[in-house]
Amino acid sequence: MNSLAARIRSLRPSCGPVRLVAVDGPAGSGKTTFAGRLAGALGCQVVHSDDFPVPWEDGPGGWFHALEEQVLRPLRDGRPGGFRRYDWVRGAYAERVAVPPAPVLVVEGVGTARASAAHLVAYTVWVEAAEPVRLARVLERDGPELAPRWREWFAAERAWFAADCTRERADLVVRT
Repeated sequence: MNSLAARIRSLRPSCGPVRLVAVDGPAGSGKTTFAGRLAGALGCQVVHSDDFPVPWEDGPGGWFHALEEQVLRPLRDGRPGGFRRYDWVRGAYAERVAVPPAPVLVVEGVGTARASAAHLVAYTVWVEAAEPVRLARVLERDGPELAPRWREWFAAERAWFAADCTRERADLVVRT
C-alpha cells in the first residue's frame, strides 16, 4: 500500500490543488475497506458514497450530484467543500463533514470514477469480487430481507458500469 501511496503523491493535482483518488466497483466488493487502508497510507480523508442518501430506485448514479456540488466543485476552485453526512440508521442527515483542500482526497463508492468526472480524478482504483461473494457480504451487513433489492441493485450496477466503461478506465484493478 505504501508504494501505491507514493505513486499517488507523485501525481499532479487533478481537482484544484487536490489529487482526487476514486475507488469504484460494485457493491460488496471491498471498496470501503480498500479506501480506508489507502487513506491510512496517504494520511488523507475519505468521502464515501454511503455518506449521501442513495435511493434504491435512483440506481448507482443518483447520489453523485451532491458530491459534485458540495465537495468537488469547491475543491476544484481551491475552496473547502463539505456536506451533511446521511445517517442510514436514523434515516436523517447528521453532522456536517468538512472537506478542506488537501494534497489527496479519496472518494469511495459506486460511481465515483464515472466518465463524466474523469477529468477531476488523478487515480482510479477498481475493486471487484465474484457476485456470490458480494451478495453474501451485503446481506450479512444489511440483512437477508434485502436480498431482492440487492439483486435489482446488482443488475442496475452491471448496466451502469457497462455504459460508463468504468473498469476499463481504471489505473489499478484489485480483486478481493
